[in-house]
This record gives sequence, structure tokens and C-alpha cells, in this order.
Amino acid sequence: MKTLLVQREIEIPEGFEASIKAGIVTVTHERGELKKNFKHAKLLIEKSKDGKKILVKKYMSNRRGAALVRTIQTQILNMFTGLKRGYQYKMRLVYNHFPIQATIEDNGTRVEVRNFVGQKMTKVCKLPEGVTCRRSDDVKDELVFEGNDITKVSVATSQVHQLALVRNKDIRKFLDGIYVSGKGHMLEEE
Repeated sequence: MKTLLVQREIEIPEGFEASIKAGIVTVTHERGELKKNFKHAKLLIEKSKDGKKILVKKYMSNRRGAALVRTIQTQILNMFTGLKRGYQYKMRLVYNHFPIQATIEDNGTRVEVRNFVGQKMTKVCKLPEGVTCRRSDDVKDELVFEGNDITKVSVATSQVHQLALVRNKDIRKFLDGIYVSGKGHMLEEE
């Protein structure tokens, strides 16, 4: 069954500017600018006539198309949240015998992992643009990843997690690795 029109509205918060051109949504705030390409989605994204809302519309839609409208709405809302509060993921270094040494290079844009399960090889992960990494001040063996784009921050943490994976062993016994321990925001809500 097809639905004639599925539509969602997103209010543009105060202090934000949003522009839409050919499926590319750009959101600007004092903390920076985020740009996301939604050309792959066969739907209509436009500003309302008064310019205070973003409208996401899909005509003659089935259930999957209607779900896509909600997904795009959530991604645009995440852009507003990221520019207002930022995203922060925390990762813990877990080891049993050989202590994992993680060093942060190039002003927090590259992570190097040494001595993982006693290996001599250095594993390097270059973080996506806009994501920084630092050591936690209060917790030992914790890395904190911060950025405005939730997609890039989560991709960075998954890349670091995949650097330190135990292979060809029983993962119930060999629990060594770098795991996400917490997700949140850089700035708390006012």
C-alpha cells in the first residue's frame, strides 16, 4: 500500500542557520559548520516558507520510504545537537597480561597502539577530519573521542576497536582490546 505524502518537520533552533541545495544540507552555528549529502535518498528536502523549519517529504511512499523520511529527520537533528553540544565517546584499554600502550599523535588526530597481546607491531589509526582524541584526566587507560559529527566520532571509535581485535583465539577467554565504555555529549545541556 502506498501513502500519498509522508512529511516530517524539523524546527531550526535559535542561533542556527540551515541551507539546502540539491539534497545537500548545511547547518552553521558559532561552534562550526556541518554538511551532509542526502542525494541518495529519493525524497524532497526544503525550507518552509517562513524559513524557520526544514521539511522532509516523500510522495507515493511505501513503508521503507516512510522509514527513510524519519531517518533523514533524525540525522538532521543530530547535526543540530552536534553543533550545539558535541559528541563524546569514551574507550577503555582492557588487557590481562601484556599492558596495551596507546599513544596519541599529531594533536589528537592519530592513535598508535603498541604491545597488544605482546605483539611487536605498531598499529596506527588516522582519525576522520573533525574528530580529536585525548587521554582521560581522571581514569587510567581511557581514551576520549570528541567531535561535532556523530557519524565521524562513532566511525573513529570503531576503527580503533578493530585495531585491537584478538584473532584466531577464543574471544571468551582472550578479552584484551579497546572497547567503548560510554557515550555522551561534550557540553551538558543548559
